[in-house]
Amino acid sequence: MAELIVPMNMNTVEQCIDLYINVFNNEPWNETWTVEDAKERLVDLVKTPKFLGFLLYEKDDLIGFIAGNSKQSDKGLTFYVAELCIHNQVQGKGYGSRLLQYLENELKERDIQSLYLLTAKGGSAEAFYIKNNYVENKERVVIKKNL
Repeated sequence: MAELIVPMNMNTVEQCIDLYINVFNNEPWNETWTVEDAKERLVDLVKTPKFLGFLLYEKDDLIGFIAGNSKQSDKGLTFYVAELCIHNQVQGKGYGSRLLQYLENELKERDIQSLYLLTAKGGSAEAFYIKNNYVENKERVVIKKNL
C-alpha cells in the first residue's frame, strides 16, 4: 500500500468535509451532517488548544483522519480523540488501526500519558476499539441532559 500520513491543520480542513459527511451520515451512525455543520465542527476542532490530528492518504486519495487535543490531568497529559474517520469503502482493511497506532506513537513521543474517546455502545466502532486494546473506563460515566 502506498499510504501517507501527514499532519492535519486549518489548510487541510476543506478536504476532510466530504469524507466526514459520507462516513457519519451512513451506517452505523446515520447522522445528518451538512457541509456547513461539518466544516464548523472540524474548524472548531483544529482551533482547540493543544490540537493534534493526522490525515491518511492512499495514493492521492484522502481515506481517513484522526484528531483531538491533549489536556492536563493530575496524572499528566491525556489526549481526547474527538474524531476518527475512515472512508466507508475501505473500513475493515486495517487503515483505522494503523492511523490509531500512528497517533499513539506520536503521543508517546510527546510524553502524553493516556488517551480516551467516546463512541456508541455495542456497535462496530466499539468493537474496533476493543480489538485495538482499548477498555471501557468503569470509573467514569457519560451523563447527558437534553435541553
